[in-house]
Amino acid sequence: MDRGQLRVYLGAAPGVGKTYAMLAEGHRRAERGTDLVVGYVETYGRPRTEALLEGLEIIPRKTVVHRGAAFTELDADAVIARRPQVALIDELAHTNVPGSANEKRWQDVERVLEAGITVLSTVNVQHLESLNDVVREITGVPQRETVPDQVVRQADQVELVDITPEALRRRMAHGNIYPPEKVDAALTHYFRVGNLTALRELALLWLADKVDDQLEAYRADHGIAGTWEARERVVVALTGGPEGDTLIRRASRVAERGRGADLLAVHVTRSDGLAGTADPAHLVRQRSLVESLGGTYHQVVGDDVPTALLDFARGVNATQLVLGASRRGLLGQLFTRGVGVDTVARSGSIDVHLVTHEEIGRGRRAATHEGLTHRRRLAGFLLAAGCLPLLTFALADLRGRLSLPSDILAFLLAVIGVALVGGLYPALAAAVAGFLLLTYYFTPPFHTFAAAGGTNHLSALVAFVLAAVAVSAVVDVAARRTREAARATADAAVLSTLAGSVLRGGLSSSAQGGDRVLDTLLERLRETYALDSVTLLEREPGTPLTPDRQRDPRSWRVAAYAGDGPLATPDEGDADIPVGEGLSLVLRGHPLPAASRRVLEAYAAQAAIALRQQRLEEEAEEARPITEAERTRTAMLHTIGHDLRVPLATAMEAVARLSDPEAAPRGSERARLTSTARDALARLDRLVGSLLDVSRLRAGTLGTAPQPLAVEDIVPRALERLGPSDHRVDVRIPDGVPELLADPALVERVLVNLLSNARHHSPAGRRVRLTAGARADRVEIRVVDHGSGTHPAQHEQTLRPFQRLGAEESRTGAELGLTLARGLAEAMGGTLVPAETPGGGVTMILSLPTAAPAR
Repeated sequence: MDRGQLRVYLGAAPGVGKTYAMLAEGHRRAERGTDLVVGYVETYGRPRTEALLEGLEIIPRKTVVHRGAAFTELDADAVIARRPQVALIDELAHTNVPGSANEKRWQDVERVLEAGITVLSTVNVQHLESLNDVVREITGVPQRETVPDQVVRQADQVELVDITPEALRRRMAHGNIYPPEKVDAALTHYFRVGNLTALRELALLWLADKVDDQLEAYRADHGIAGTWEARERVVVALTGGPEGDTLIRRASRVAERGRGADLLAVHVTRSDGLAGTADPAHLVRQRSLVESLGGTYHQVVGDDVPTALLDFARGVNATQLVLGASRRGLLGQLFTRGVGVDTVARSGSIDVHLVTHEEIGRGRRAATHEGLTHRRRLAGFLLAAGCLPLLTFALADLRGRLSLPSDILAFLLAVIGVALVGGLYPALAAAVAGFLLLTYYFTPPFHTFAAAGGTNHLSALVAFVLAAVAVSAVVDVAARRTREAARATADAAVLSTLAGSVLRGGLSSSAQGGDRVLDTLLERLRETYALDSVTLLEREPGTPLTPDRQRDPRSWRVAAYAGDGPLATPDEGDADIPVGEGLSLVLRGHPLPAASRRVLEAYAAQAAIALRQQRLEEEAEEARPITEAERTRTAMLHTIGHDLRVPLATAMEAVARLSDPEAAPRGSERARLTSTARDALARLDRLVGSLLDVSRLRAGTLGTAPQPLAVEDIVPRALERLGPSDHRVDVRIPDGVPELLADPALVERVLVNLLSNARHHSPAGRRVRLTAGARADRVEIRVVDHGSGTHPAQHEQTLRPFQRLGAEESRTGAELGLTLARGLAEAMGGTLVPAETPGGGVTMILSLPTAAPAR
């Protein structure tokens, strides 16, 4: 059976018209004769949406009972049993009621699709898993219901239901989305123009990425290798040289000219793993620059650079390629055309920009690894000096029994041996010396440098020298490559360790402070090279870089260090690695080889990035209280504007009816209105008092008078103040609970708030339980309810000031009461933390110090 197709209507926010568009498409298909049913559609009481349900077959929903309450959900089994051609199933990200066959509705939709039924569904951009955190940062509202991006990306069709923020706000104001009493709050919070504009952009960008995926899949399926300029993509090629910064900025400007263009940087490395001319420090810095400009960094392997660049560019469907002009001199350009010219010749439909820079004509700075050590070269010279005379003496005794070619082969073997030990230069010296010895002792006439054998002897001797030079050159190149490979392997191991240290430091930085990454980095560098001290120095702002200032400790300040102690100036170290214009990595312990400087520069560049990240985290930490205060202020204004208005409006309405001379209510009606006004004003008084108390707590002006108190004396007073209720409180206080040290009035208010909150959430017939016990030098009072509870990840959020727990929380001041309870507990030296109740619900744990140590 073929799998059904999935069509998703994607919206930026509630109310844009996703369900309306889905139902309209359902009517169009039904009119064309398609067998179509409505599996699940949520109209939210919107008249125009409800009108579109008329004339469509609706599959009855199934009822799921959870904790004594009945809920309706999609009946996927009934849809599959009905076997229509198309099913309309709303709200793809919906979380099913516990007890359902699947946790998420998209899983039910998967079952329907597997049955060969086409599904039309809807989802908002804030419910996409990858954008959940971004939406929360924009709107301040966490989304508990999410759907994996892959589910929507794999849909056969995704249609964006778009509407401008202004039009959506007008639709909201006309009452077409939410009831009138919710319109003001929605317009001033979630449905602000800025929020809606950001959500709209997120939806457009997400859909653009899906369209890109579809385009790439189409090009791959049809074998299309050419570039389709559907979207500008600019690729900049980096060699690892200092000119890369100029190229990146130029490519960024090219990308900015085409709005929405992607910027990609690519570096081609050799397949043998050798470093070549690339400088790791430059690449680290340039990668950071690319990412700061909104681009991405890539690294590919290839021995033919033009081919590798163009393969990458065509693979990402790039439209423009930015290269730097050749750094080679005129002599070098006479022998090869260069990467730029070859790339232009093969680029085809890709535009290639050759950018001039300050490094033109300075040549490539090749790696300076020597093939062999000085000790081995000296050993080669000594071997030549000792071996050739001995070989001459031995062959002289055998002059009558060996021919000249045999003598030449013996000397050739000696030269090869010298080449294997000492490389090119000792072998070259041995070849010349062997040539002279052969000519003098073994070529007639003997004991003269004149060869009587004619061209044959002379050709043999020249061939001997050329063979000796060639063999020694090959040995020297092999030794050089071996050392380069060993150096590259060592550098790779060090850099791998560096990356692992940064990663581990980054993972722990959130828990141990932002400076953990930088400290780990410097300590790893010190351990790797066995140094005494590693210091990252930062030049004081405004200090010019002169020799005198370089040595003046007042010109520098220590940003971070590892080891014995920090250094005050760069001159105090054995090595100094400048990083940009204001930083310097100073090393002390022992001199380091020049070959290590490339890796040291990579360390220095990474240290600069870590320092910048640390500074950004410090700035973010400094701004967090301001952000929190702003969030609290905004939420408090909402609380005042909404929560105060409800009891105030209730009281005003009751008073107006009591004072209306025409209505003149009497008897029970007058008593009811009077009671309503009294309750509303009392509710208003409690809320205003809580707001004032929270303000005093935040300002630190709430005084306390702690004294020894017995738990069994406090709880009855709190229950009496709580008043009668349908929920009875089951109090369990064992004997031997020590007295606690607290303010009587404050601890009573805390218990009243906790019990009131627990009663509100407990279902009918379930008691609220209050228990007490001692733990070390603390007394713990637990208030337990068996309500619907919250997810453990949301527990802490319930105690934040002015934090609403969800759309269903319509009571006034309950969340403020929990905030006030925590603040009062902390003011008395205690704590208040939520925990999950076994079997469902939330347990609030109030911990206060004991009046005397427990015995």
